[in-house]
Amino acid sequence: MLIVRNLGIQNFSDVWQQMRDFTESRNHDTPDELWLLEHPAVFTLGQAGKPEHILAAGDIPVIKTDRGGQVTYHGLGQLVGYCLFDIKRLNIGVRELVESIEDVLVDVLQQYHIDAWANREAHGVYVDKKKIASLGLRIRKGCSYHGFSLNIQMDLTPYQQINPCGYAGLEMTDMQSLCPTPPTLMIIGSQIQRALHARLFTH
Repeated sequence: MLIVRNLGIQNFSDVWQQMRDFTESRNHDTPDELWLLEHPAVFTLGQAGKPEHILAAGDIPVIKTDRGGQVTYHGLGQLVGYCLFDIKRLNIGVRELVESIEDVLVDVLQQYHIDAWANREAHGVYVDKKKIASLGLRIRKGCSYHGFSLNIQMDLTPYQQINPCGYAGLEMTDMQSLCPTPPTLMIIGSQIQRALHARLFTH
């Protein structure tokens, strides 16, 4: 069973605390949840994140988090999906979860004739050499939280203030740059949730 919550625009710190609280209090019977939302502008550093990858934060807040990965940017027009899954119960490992999320994002993007691909070495989803979706997870007590972000229709300039995911010069892109009429976040969110459900929850 997968419960999907469309949370609209939410402050990063508040949702991060809610994810930790949910994961801490859940038990073997707690249904898995997928939270879909947007964050106002924020840079987040993963556990291994190096401050030098933030070149010039300017007036955008920087938050050190407990997810995997390096530094990324969240902003309006980007769909964030937080995957609160009991991976033990799903009988999958972290790598399989990450690759499943990547494959779902690739499949959904290809429905819009966007030729995306998953990079298994530098995790995420790319179009040519530009990154369109990022992933970063945390596993606690056999359960995941944090998740993915997909750039749909956003201002990409803040990415120039960081080395995205720790890679100097990595270019980012979004759906509006690649298809004439990008879908709304609500539409793409429902496509992703259906695909994730079909892939992981219909055993």
